[in-house]
Amino acid sequence: MRVVVTRPQADGERTAALLEALGHEVLVAPLMRIEAMSADVAGTWTAIAVTSANAFRSSVPAGFASLPVFAVGERSAEAARQAGFENVSSANGSAKDLVRLIASRCTGAKAPVLYLAGEDRAGDLVADLAAHGIGAEVKITYRAIAESFPSVLAAALESGDVDAVLHFSRRSAELFMDGAKSAGVADPASDVRHLCLSAQAAEPLAGADRVVVAVRPEEAALIALLRA
Repeated sequence: MRVVVTRPQADGERTAALLEALGHEVLVAPLMRIEAMSADVAGTWTAIAVTSANAFRSSVPAGFASLPVFAVGERSAEAARQAGFENVSSANGSAKDLVRLIASRCTGAKAPVLYLAGEDRAGDLVADLAAHGIGAEVKITYRAIAESFPSVLAAALESGDVDAVLHFSRRSAELFMDGAKSAGVADPASDVRHLCLSAQAAEPLAGADRVVVAVRPEEAALIALLRA
C-alpha cells in the first residue's frame, strides 16, 4: 500500500523502515518536530512516569538513574533504558494501564511520582493517580512544534497516490486535517483510510469516511491494520 507517516522525522523514518520491510511504499511527511525543554526536577521522588519516549529529550540529572521508571509502552521503556535508568517497567498498554501499574507498586509512598511529559497532553495522569491516593507532579521536558503541511503530501493526496495515513497522536491528526483544509485537499484527505493508534488520536477525524483504531495503543497493532 501507499502509506503516509506524519510523525516527527526521526520517528517517521523508523516507522517507514518497518513498513518498507513489509512491502509498503511510504511517504514520510512530518507535521511537527519535537523540541526539548529544560525542567527543574530537583526534589525527592518515589518514581518516574513517562507516556512518551520524547520525555528523555533532556538529560537525566545525576542520581536519578536508580529511580524506578514506569513507562506506558515498550518504546518509552527502551528510551528510559537508553537514558541510563536501571529499573524500568512497561505497562505495555494505555495510560490507564500505566496508572494501574503505578498504583500496584507505589500505593502508600510518601514522596510523589515525577511525571516527565510533553507540553500538550491528552489525559491527566496526575488526577488519575490522585484517585488512587498517589501524589504526582508534572515536569515538562519537551514540546511539539507544528510544521507546514508538506507540498509533497498535498500533491500525493490530490493525485490519489495515498491509500492510508497512520496517526500516532491526536495532535498529529488535528494538524493533518487542518493542513489538508488549508492546502485545498480536504476532500481527498477525508477519503483515504485513516489508521489510528488510539480512540483519542481518531477524534479529529470525525468527518473522514474510513477511520480505524488499533486494538492496542502500540505501533505493531497500528501497522497490523494495513493487513485488514
